[in-house]
Amino acid sequence: MNYLAIETSTEACSVALVHGDEVIERSEIAPRRHAELVLPMADELLAEAGLKREALQGIAVGRGPGAFTGVRLGVSLAQGMALALDIPVVTVSSLEALALEAPEDDAAILSVIDARMGEIYVAAWKRENDGGVTLLDRERVDTAAALILPEASAWHVVGTGWETYASVLRERIHAPVRSSEGLRYPQARHVAEIAAKRFRAGEAVAPELALPVYLRDKVALTLVEQGKA
Repeated sequence: MNYLAIETSTEACSVALVHGDEVIERSEIAPRRHAELVLPMADELLAEAGLKREALQGIAVGRGPGAFTGVRLGVSLAQGMALALDIPVVTVSSLEALALEAPEDDAAILSVIDARMGEIYVAAWKRENDGGVTLLDRERVDTAAALILPEASAWHVVGTGWETYASVLRERIHAPVRSSEGLRYPQARHVAEIAAKRFRAGEAVAPELALPVYLRDKVALTLVEQGKA
């Protein structure tokens, strides 16, 4: 199966192309440049594989949570391409894709994205035998100081939330932190990996049914909340 995967929910902008058994990708840390990068990246990958857009059989996209504009952009582009080509879409949790950045062993995984405004997007996962992950709790937006986690013997922590709130999160994680990577982002290659199973399971949807997940509607603090009024 030939399909594109797009992930633009954080500072990282990435696109992957699955072409049979091969996966090729482009990824760049490029805040506020996602809109200018995604389509050229996709065209470069298609050219490298010797494919035209019409050869695509599906689109996968990171549905968030993450930056509001990035999530909206990624889903909108996926919808637009899929509508034009009359192909289905699979949406993938950006927190789930991020969790696949963690080492593969028996430790639980905490994927945590800095949500700004003193909050984090967060979820806990366990690694499965096939390399995928399963939720241990739920995806949510929370403050680092209020975070309550399920029991685990050890943890891997990945994502920008760790870069910002490591000292606070350490107090909330009541087990050894086996590894911690604050400069990790959801990547399209992992969106593609997760989507492969969902395409095979028949879980792709029509483009208009591919919806973003923001977890919160509020995208800015008021002046009062910022302490400036």
